[in-house]
Amino acid sequence: MKAMLLDRAGDVASDPLQLRDLPMPLPGPGEVLVKVQVCAVCRTDLHVIEGELPDVKRPLIPGHQVVGTVARLGAGVTEVQEGDRVGIAWLQGTCGTCEFCTSGRENLCLKARFTGYQVDGGYAEYAVVPARFAYPIPPAFADEAAAPLLCAGIIGYRALRLSGIKPGQRLGLYGFGASAHIAIQIARHWGCQVYVSSLKAEHQALARELGAVWVGGAQDVPPDSLHGSIIFAPAGELVPPALRALERGGTLALAGIHMSPIPSLDYDRDVFGERVLRSVTANTRQDGIDLLREAAAIPIIPRTVRFPLPQANRALQALKAGSFQGAAVLTI
Repeated sequence: MKAMLLDRAGDVASDPLQLRDLPMPLPGPGEVLVKVQVCAVCRTDLHVIEGELPDVKRPLIPGHQVVGTVARLGAGVTEVQEGDRVGIAWLQGTCGTCEFCTSGRENLCLKARFTGYQVDGGYAEYAVVPARFAYPIPPAFADEAAAPLLCAGIIGYRALRLSGIKPGQRLGLYGFGASAHIAIQIARHWGCQVYVSSLKAEHQALARELGAVWVGGAQDVPPDSLHGSIIFAPAGELVPPALRALERGGTLALAGIHMSPIPSLDYDRDVFGERVLRSVTANTRQDGIDLLREAAAIPIIPRTVRFPLPQANRALQALKAGSFQGAAVLTI
């Protein structure tokens, strides 16, 4: 099979992914082989490829927003059948027995495995996933539209939940890439007023188009205090002003897997008033199930830009530069 392979970390400007012919993987017990149709490109892929995350498997096939069809079943699989359309997301395995797994917090499992990080992912013609971590894709979505939902959508959805935002309240979004442009559609469906801070003029324009009541630059102060906010940009310097923009008792959720250093906080100015700062760590399978169900009901309409698989480096370069709206999707 053809795959884009990472042998060693490097700036995406140096084209670190190489197109290779590799043996087709085989599903083990409890696993399925998926013929990949599309794989969306995520900012986490950038962090993996450029060496900003530890313990990366190498050589590695990146990619964790995969949509395809089940081509082969491993021994003992009963959850899906050959020909089913499924998605592969970031979380690919947990121990199932620790205190986190048994209390509905499997995203915090210390033995969790992640697609396109510790396990080969979807920048390839085929990928393997445990059947219990393969998501049925609602028929409302074409393959290309479904792919960004499998990380950008799921993480945005979990971040919305952890921000504590309620219908009718004021929500702040900092950074307006693939995840935020899905989160705003959910928040608007809930009746929230959404305030967006973003660097790029084209991202600001998309935020207005999707119903933001206010759009400003990354460091601009929203005109109203916010009940909850999410930082999608990997920029720690946004944390203090985002905390200051919160209403008393509000929550700021940090949705990235990696962030630059956070400056020191002034307790009286930034934190006092029971303001809450919390991270968003991966997702549970239930987050994915709930997101896909609600996204189909709304329905969410992801904005996508296509790149053929051999142009994965170019897609990552465009993502890093912020030169497109919505999500990049590799077509296989």
